[in-house]
Amino acid sequence: MAGNGVWRQILDYSHRADPYPLFAQLRETPVLRLEDGSYVVSTYREIVALLHDPRLSSDVRNLPDVAATVGSTSDDAPPGLPPNFIRTDPPEHDRMRRLLTWNFGPPHRPGRIDGMLPELLEIVTGLIDDFAGMGTTRVDLVDRFAYPFPVTVICRLLDVPREDEPRFHALSGAVIEANNPATAGIAERQRRREKAMADLGQYFATLLDARRDRPAGDDLLSGLLRGDGAEEPMTREQVLSNAALLLVAGHETTVNLIANGILTLLRHPEVLDRLRRGNEPDLAARVVEELLRYEPPVQILSTPRNAVADIEIAGTIIPKGSPVILALAAGSRDPAVVPDPDRFDPDREHNEHLGFGGGIHYCFGAPLARPEARIALTELAYRLENPRLVDDPPPYRASPSLRGPRHLLVDIDGVEPARPPSEHPIAHLRRLP
Repeated sequence: MAGNGVWRQILDYSHRADPYPLFAQLRETPVLRLEDGSYVVSTYREIVALLHDPRLSSDVRNLPDVAATVGSTSDDAPPGLPPNFIRTDPPEHDRMRRLLTWNFGPPHRPGRIDGMLPELLEIVTGLIDDFAGMGTTRVDLVDRFAYPFPVTVICRLLDVPREDEPRFHALSGAVIEANNPATAGIAERQRRREKAMADLGQYFATLLDARRDRPAGDDLLSGLLRGDGAEEPMTREQVLSNAALLLVAGHETTVNLIANGILTLLRHPEVLDRLRRGNEPDLAARVVEELLRYEPPVQILSTPRNAVADIEIAGTIIPKGSPVILALAAGSRDPAVVPDPDRFDPDREHNEHLGFGGGIHYCFGAPLARPEARIALTELAYRLENPRLVDDPPPYRASPSLRGPRHLLVDIDGVEPARPPSEHPIAHLRRLP
């Protein structure tokens, strides 16, 4: 089965630096049945159709051989948590998502993200300032920039102590590794993920106990605990489960988006130079959208969805009960939808991509991830003097699903002073979606 061989190569770490030729081969069979009975879908229109198809369940309790592990306990694991909102179906999904959205941003709190923009710029400015005064220097832009920036942001959004970063970094890493389809089968990955999420949930339980006697703040977690919104509040266990999800997803994917963005801009110096000149107000937004298509931070929805009825797609019947994996990165480079898809071009007239997924599970954090990436890449382009890649390709993270550089060593000749706030184009970001 040639297609299965291509899929195994995609999962193999040796192809992490450039999986896109393999994704092109995968698209030759738009719906591929794997040896374990699951199906991989890799073409744009078919992925979009399935993202909107209610016959494809996101509830892990519908996966074969998985239901018994959800919320379970064992001698070596803390009590399990209920599924978070992205692992449920309507109406349960819709209620939890509305509660989260009510406390996060638009449409219920349209000013929250806009109000954070000066804070985002302040964090970025401080991180880049740390590079200054060192002359010609070598900087790991993952460890020193792409990682600490979104971590600081999500900590402030959830009111998580920044000094706890080493602890939740290890817990988050365990969640990411548990989701790695190259390491185990579906049921075993779910068991590992249940334990990792339960450990992270226990961390949040400790935080909630510590804040019991102090007034609730304006952070997202406090809003969930108060029951802000027009619906029945989440249970404490649901708050813990969704907080754990937001902590992981709120920084892991943005780290990849920023790191992939830096790498891509350094490989395309003409675009980097345009961004540095700053005379194209919409360029940062177009760069980020093209990055979401060209080098997306989430390449594969590696926790499979499950067909709850027979689904015919691209001439193939996916039988009821089959796990379905969506290869988002392959779909975003589908030449049937995107002309010249392997070319990085922020000037595309039409940019159809799956960088934030789609359907009812469209990325909850997209309204924050976009300005984070725009500010980060704009400031790096403007302030770093003569940045040069040390290793190309750089070493990558292990996961084929959440794909991004593990380190990104860059030589710079110096750092330009930060622009005064009055001269910064941050006001323009408020007018962007």
